[in-house]
Amino acid sequence: MRCLDNLLLNTDSYKASHWLQYPPGVDATFFYVESRGGIYDRTVFFGLQAILKEYLARPVTHADVDQAREVFAAHGEPFNEAGWRDIVERHGGLLPIRIRAVPEGSVVPTHQALMTVESTDPKAFWVPSYLETMLLRIWYPVTVATISWHAKQTIRQFLERSSDDPQGQLPFKLHDFGARGVSSVESAAIGGAAHLVNFLGTDTVSGLLLARAHYHEPMAGFSIPAAEHSTITSWGREHEVEAYRNMLRQLARPGSIVAVVSDSYDIYRAIREHWGITLRDEVIASGATVVIRPDSGDPVSVVHQCLELLDEAFGHTVNGKGYKVLNHVRVIQGDGINPTSIRAILERVTSAGYATDNVAFGMGGALLQQLNRDTQKFALKCSAARIDGKWIDVYKDPVTDRGKQSKRGRMTLLRHREYGSYRTVPVSPEAASLADVEKPLGYDDAMVTVWEDGKIVQDWTFAQVRARADAERL
Repeated sequence: MRCLDNLLLNTDSYKASHWLQYPPGVDATFFYVESRGGIYDRTVFFGLQAILKEYLARPVTHADVDQAREVFAAHGEPFNEAGWRDIVERHGGLLPIRIRAVPEGSVVPTHQALMTVESTDPKAFWVPSYLETMLLRIWYPVTVATISWHAKQTIRQFLERSSDDPQGQLPFKLHDFGARGVSSVESAAIGGAAHLVNFLGTDTVSGLLLARAHYHEPMAGFSIPAAEHSTITSWGREHEVEAYRNMLRQLARPGSIVAVVSDSYDIYRAIREHWGITLRDEVIASGATVVIRPDSGDPVSVVHQCLELLDEAFGHTVNGKGYKVLNHVRVIQGDGINPTSIRAILERVTSAGYATDNVAFGMGGALLQQLNRDTQKFALKCSAARIDGKWIDVYKDPVTDRGKQSKRGRMTLLRHREYGSYRTVPVSPEAASLADVEKPLGYDDAMVTVWEDGKIVQDWTFAQVRARADAERL
């Protein structure tokens, strides 16, 4: 929405007054972001580059300051007009901050610092705090990428058990169906791109555009022609088979893949009679792979039963690992799909002797919407401030919830070059920069400067992000 373009208003109301609340003598602050635990024990870092390019690359203007002054005056909050005008005049509207982070695509255990934000101008020490609201939204793409990555590990395990081509199959096994279920097109874009870190299948077009605009990726994902209920039911129940035949005649070609939702009425009758008898020869003659999509009922039992019925109609071959691979047809399940049901479905079908090759998944709400900041307990906290030339630790330690205890002091993240383990380590108060941290034997700095004083320093490609995420295994 264009009405939301002003960076100075991309914050919480109470942030406008915080520049007045710091102790006298403060001229620098330091913040960090971490996942304090959550459902998964490691996270996939992604999305910071898109956030920075989208929101921080455009310089703040005097017009932005004018608007913010008017809004906060009417809203009842004090506003640092002089401070913002100083940034416009001395820095050309580019914010004097430095952001360091792990490279995007890194898979990092929880409870470790993932990024740090520090002020670089003594007169603008309050800027990192002002940006907390916007920057902490990194929780969303990281959490989507994390859910998708863990689902990928589950599917990989079953492919390696039951498929002759696990690496070739894996990238298209989980398809993003989530665009209509999210709260905004922006969420669809950044969440859709986060999923594409791990897979190549998507129907979320905005995710493709974000990867192109901010990660130099011409085409991040792919889709296939597919029916929806309206295109099938518009033929009428009595002409259901003609709706399926039309899909074959319009879209099925040798080597192509076509998905057809087939449970508008009775999925089992559709397979037994329409696909398995009436259209069987046309499916085979088309040379296409026809993917049948059930869309209701218990996913575990329905997928299994659909495979059995398709097997009766089209037969199968047995692969090198002793599992059945259907001829000409497959099944995609998009209803009720989440990480738990994916595992349950694959347990059922492989136990019945069917290769994971036969099944693909579409995940919508559970991928892009059924999550929140507490899914991985994300927080952005101040951990250090420089007062009268001396760095002091800043932290919280509530007696009512030790899980909310925050880290202290300036810090960076190290990684062991041989074992891959991570360690968040403090930086001495006397150190001039984070590069001066004393590293234990075998450890290298796992963070790099990605943004400094309004300019991007590291500009990752989507291919680089994907390679990092794919290099890690459970």
